[in-house]
Amino acid sequence: MGKTLIIAEKPSVATDIARVLGGFVKHADYFESDKYVLSSAVGHLLELAVPEQYEVKRGKWSFANLPVIPPHFDLNPIEKTESRLKLLTKLIKRKDVDALINACDAGREGELIFRYITRHVGTKKPVKRLWLQSMTPASIRDGFTKLLDDEAVQPLGEAAVSRSEADWLVGINGTRAMTAFNSQEGGFHKTTVGRVQTPTLAILIEREDIIKKFVARSYWEVHGTFAANAGKYNGRWFDEKFSKDKKDAEQKAERLWDQASAEAIRTKCQDKPGVVSEESKPASEICPLLYDLTSLQRDANGRFGFSAKTTLGLAQALYEKHKVLTYPRTDSRALPEDYIATVKDTMGSLESTRYGVFAKQILKAGWVKPNKRIFNNAKISDHFAIIPTSLEPKALNEAEAKLYDLVAKRFLAIFYPSAEFLVTTRITRVEDEPFKTEGKVMINPGWQAVYGKEVRAGGAEDESTLVHVKPGEIVLGEELKVIANQTRPPARFNEATLLSAMEGAGKLVEDEDLREAMSAKGLGTPATRASIIEGLVSENYVQRVGRELHPTAKAFSLITLLRGLKVPELTSPELTGDWEFKLRQIEQGKLERNKFMAEIAGMTSHIVEQAKSHRGETISGDFSTLKSPCPKCGGVVQETYKKFQCQKCDFALWKILAGRQFETVEMEQLITQREVGPLQGFRSKMGRLFNANVKLTDEFEMKFDFGSGSEEDAEEIDFSGQESLGKCPRCGSRVFDHGMSYACEKAVGSLRTCSFKIGKIILARPIEREQVVKLLHAGKTDLLPKFISKKGRPFSAYLVAGPDGKVGFEFEPRNTKSKTTAATNETKVTKPKTRTLSSKKVLSGKI
Repeated sequence: MGKTLIIAEKPSVATDIARVLGGFVKHADYFESDKYVLSSAVGHLLELAVPEQYEVKRGKWSFANLPVIPPHFDLNPIEKTESRLKLLTKLIKRKDVDALINACDAGREGELIFRYITRHVGTKKPVKRLWLQSMTPASIRDGFTKLLDDEAVQPLGEAAVSRSEADWLVGINGTRAMTAFNSQEGGFHKTTVGRVQTPTLAILIEREDIIKKFVARSYWEVHGTFAANAGKYNGRWFDEKFSKDKKDAEQKAERLWDQASAEAIRTKCQDKPGVVSEESKPASEICPLLYDLTSLQRDANGRFGFSAKTTLGLAQALYEKHKVLTYPRTDSRALPEDYIATVKDTMGSLESTRYGVFAKQILKAGWVKPNKRIFNNAKISDHFAIIPTSLEPKALNEAEAKLYDLVAKRFLAIFYPSAEFLVTTRITRVEDEPFKTEGKVMINPGWQAVYGKEVRAGGAEDESTLVHVKPGEIVLGEELKVIANQTRPPARFNEATLLSAMEGAGKLVEDEDLREAMSAKGLGTPATRASIIEGLVSENYVQRVGRELHPTAKAFSLITLLRGLKVPELTSPELTGDWEFKLRQIEQGKLERNKFMAEIAGMTSHIVEQAKSHRGETISGDFSTLKSPCPKCGGVVQETYKKFQCQKCDFALWKILAGRQFETVEMEQLITQREVGPLQGFRSKMGRLFNANVKLTDEFEMKFDFGSGSEEDAEEIDFSGQESLGKCPRCGSRVFDHGMSYACEKAVGSLRTCSFKIGKIILARPIEREQVVKLLHAGKTDLLPKFISKKGRPFSAYLVAGPDGKVGFEFEPRNTKSKTTAATNETKVTKPKTRTLSSKKVLSGKI
């Protein structure tokens, strides 16, 4: 009897399966038992490639060789994982292996990984599909008793391949076409685009355009403090006849657009008696839906500041490593209708945890019962909502514990009844002018009890509860104020709000149920949205500023180009969301793959043809005018698509230098101060990133300055007129801002007797002048975030100066719990670790 080869997506999953099924002997990178051979991929092992006869080896980035739409694709091994592919090929071809089990992640990408492997090997051996929603031992055992036929997931496989090929066609052709367009006048200006990434960028640009064009309008409100027998309360004047104006969202009942009118109301009502009328109505609030990945990422970003990528990584660890959450890469917010018994079992397991009081209450009250808002097969695609498993969480780190807590509380809260309130609206009428006051009293916390909300003793007042007023009581308008204010532009996107906009195909939908209904036509999938945002950041289209996402000059330039070329396929979130909807239809067997791919090929050809037909033309756009006059003639400098051009003389500066696009403020500084920097993100001809200052020469040309060379070879550097930052920790001389570094005055020039320098950029993080002052005076900076390690991971550290003047990192002490102290919650604090850095490494930032 032959053996069955099980292929998981990751080694850790293969290890779990081996442990649960039992009887395996471990070999190098695979397991074997009497019945099974078990191994895994390590993520994607193969990538799409154009067949050699259709690919152009030279000049492939030129218009002459576009579009590239091959009749089929080849698969090329990914170099760094080629050894694993060879192992799986060998195992698949073993003569004693007569069947395969696809145990890759239960979703589109897992299906793609497995199908590319079997296609590459060319095997015809029969395949079964293991579909796991949870990684608990019980779920794994159950999954092996319910293996799916390969035909059942064939549509999912077709959707996976279609997604992969569509992204390749649009991404490669679009990138080559836009790069060719931007490189017409010389140089090589790589301009990346993507089927989902670029419309997501367009969402950010559209919001930024609104903010830029926003003109603030002044308005006034009249606020009053009213004295009643039981105390004071506040009210705000409002227009009782107000009706919403769809054309002007800034119009609101309480706003007055004329200061004189507001002052007149204040004068009229000051120190005058008022008559009170009051109406109280019961209101209720239902618990939000269970989490899918996007809503979990959104809440984790809002509450903890976690990026979408971080949340996905934590959720994957809680699913795969700790096995305490169900499969996280889901877009469903409901559970299967036959899952009631499983939910009760999970509730039972939570009884012994810190959530026990709520789990017991739910089971005792019998609240786990059929409910279409929770248990609904029609709202489930490949996966159901993210909920806890029956395993108790142990050894979670702080971030994992926070995310688990979000999921566990939502899981408990969804079964509780609605929160109940008594909402009171009080109208205080003074001299026929109405003032509104609203109060809210919680009557029953319902599901909010899970989040710590309680009815307080003695009537349970909320912060907004009103002081009591007797029927017919006369109150006094004791203090009335006119509050001046201005309308504000919409807020910039953060990751939470951008995820919502992507889910709603560009529309920021606040209503949970409506957003869920629109999610089928969203941009990307829950599993890919995090990587889309990270891709925009890594390509320098977007920068994180605090929690906000700011599009860069490079981003504006790309969207300006695409709008000018009239290719809405790459700028319309709704249109691209429709492509995602069609991929879902392929998964469900409602759309043929070849029809979708024909549409993608047509879209690709249109993008390329539009770029070709606009060659040599100037792209129009909403460009800025610099405040700084032309340094050559004093004329006005106007931004164009590719340059900053004087309108009177021939002075012009390219917007892109060494692959990096200048921001308007950077160009302003370069023109006024003849120097800007140090700036990051330049790329050499060899493709290597570097940092540099940029100077404007006497000939009005841009030139790199790396802080060394002829200037440092001079006999002496003149620091007169510059303010010293402090004393050199090595020799006691003065430290100055110099070129690419903060340097001791004796570490530059021809007669160097000291080597103290600190780079202005260390590990991709600009070092602020004030932090260097602190380092020189106190021996230590503040805790500095956003250093980027060699592995691309962000970290925070102090810069400290040692007794020998060497500068190093000092890391925050970590809280660790030993086995003996964990039970008593005693915390052991580790000592801060310091790592010393050589001055050369600090200067270059290559620590």
